[in-house]
Amino acid sequence: MQQAFFKDAVTICKSVMRNGFDAHIVNAQMQHDLMVKTGIPEIDLATDAPLEELSKIFPHLQPEGCPGALAVLKENGVLFRFYLMNIEESASPLMSLIRMTPTMLEHMSSLGPLPRSLISGMSSLAPHRAEDACAGFSDTAKTIRLEGLPDETLAGNFLLGIRAFRFAANHNVPIEPNTWMAIVRLAQPILAYVPVREIMEEWRKVEAEKMWKFAHYLLDSQILHGIIPEIAALDCVRQIKNDSGVEESVLEHTLNCVRLYPEGDFQNDWLGSFAMLFHDVGKPHTAEYYQGRWTFYEHHRIGAKITRKILHRLLMLPEEIDLICRLVGNHMRFQFMMTDRGIRRFMAQGEHRRLMGMSRANIRARDDNYTAFNHNMKYLERAKTPEQMLEPLLNGNEIMEVTGLSPGPHVGIIRNDLLQAQISGTVTCREEAIAFALGHAQAGGRNGAPGNYPEGRREMSPPGDVKAGETQKAWPE
Repeated sequence: MQQAFFKDAVTICKSVMRNGFDAHIVNAQMQHDLMVKTGIPEIDLATDAPLEELSKIFPHLQPEGCPGALAVLKENGVLFRFYLMNIEESASPLMSLIRMTPTMLEHMSSLGPLPRSLISGMSSLAPHRAEDACAGFSDTAKTIRLEGLPDETLAGNFLLGIRAFRFAANHNVPIEPNTWMAIVRLAQPILAYVPVREIMEEWRKVEAEKMWKFAHYLLDSQILHGIIPEIAALDCVRQIKNDSGVEESVLEHTLNCVRLYPEGDFQNDWLGSFAMLFHDVGKPHTAEYYQGRWTFYEHHRIGAKITRKILHRLLMLPEEIDLICRLVGNHMRFQFMMTDRGIRRFMAQGEHRRLMGMSRANIRARDDNYTAFNHNMKYLERAKTPEQMLEPLLNGNEIMEVTGLSPGPHVGIIRNDLLQAQISGTVTCREEAIAFALGHAQAGGRNGAPGNYPEGRREMSPPGDVKAGETQKAWPE
């Protein structure tokens, strides 16, 4: 008789599978033995089909029916119970197979004491679907804590370890000690069974302002060493923090930069904060120790190449990879004093505001001075002025070459008048500038005889910060 019951169970499983879902009998041999000993015609089945789909396949299905069961079905005098499988991609293989159900435990307890090892088989049951982000966590506002036995809960879905970091960082809540130790103990299985895609999905939900905390959790649990070993390796590289001579690790500096970057307009800039994590990734490859100090020349350029490979490994979008690599490759530009042309080239690179934010975070993290930063900020204002209003089309040497004049104040006079002509629109190209210089030289300037420029001081339009009404000595180029 029991064999006929199990044939019906197999038929039910096949019906589920024909509809595109999975199903099987839970621990068939044990259930057969229990049925023989107890005489109770009940069989437990496991499936990944949701309740609404099961109801379509079996019209007489009854929702629930007993604790933990998804639904029950009575056919030919046998009660079939459906339990939901653990189908989490990031679950341990041992925790993905249901070996025991509450009903089976109840029947076994009626026959004698239960071995504790059997109870662990129930941890494979999946009372919640993956859509519930809080599934597996205890409902407490004081700590981030895995429910039940943390190790078993985590083994049922290793992604919960990464999610715990996300919750702790975003909500500024500590991780409960036993939960933390479970994550540390199972760090290797987390790396082995959680796909990179799912790790990055969790990471993207971390607020930009809290990314440094999330990165710290990854580092302290040794998970960062498996995801991005190139970043973890920065802990082995030392550098001088500033002129005080204090040393720090490059990783310490990097995480500090990630903390300081999202301020003001960059509070929600996730990509900028993520790029900050990689800005010094090239330093281990460019480090040189010479005359008592470390140098990292070209680390930004090499770092951009390394970052591109890492981001491909992390399955990021192509446009995001290009943006982050551009930020890493150019993050040093704003940290040196630039000329007008240098500032214009800097702005032409694109993403100059993010690069300025990276430079500011870098300076603050090192307690360094803002001399170059402030200089460049002033030149940014000048960059809004058309270039022809800042530099004449001919410099001093070129003016002497085309006019045949010797060095002297008269060359500076022509240069200044040429710039004024450009501003007014009288001169718009190099050919017109040459003609203007020749005519100016033949006419002898605004004062004096042709070719005879007055020496010494003369009234001029005040360039730069010279006040109106003051005189300035004409300057040679």
